Amino acid sequence: MPMVNIAGKEVEVDEEGYLVDLSQWNEDIAKYMAVEEKVELTDSHWEVVNFLREYYAEYQIAPAVRVLTKAIGKKLGPEKGNNKYLYELFPYGPAKQACKIAGLPKPTGCI
Repeated sequence: MPMVNIAGKEVEVDEEGYLVDLSQWNEDIAKYMAVEEKVELTDSHWEVVNFLREYYAEYQIAPAVRVLTKAIGKKLGPEKGNNKYLYELFPYGPAKQACKIAGLPKPTGCI
């Protein structure tokens, strides 16, 4: 598996750039992944990233976009729990990009 140097620390990623050891995740890794994904992290992005980390801690799965949209809508409200809002934040796929930045595995069902 490939290794990347993030803030002076060697971190293992898979062939698609997802973090291999989820326990290594920190904000530096999130920022690095965001740059790689061409996403400029704002408070709104962090809200989704932190939501995903909490979701993963509870269910041990990275949600596909449909599940993510519904779950965010329940917790953060309908103005944030919709595809338009999430795709504005993560244009290459809210579940796929946000999970990578959050240090989570690629969601099942993502190509």
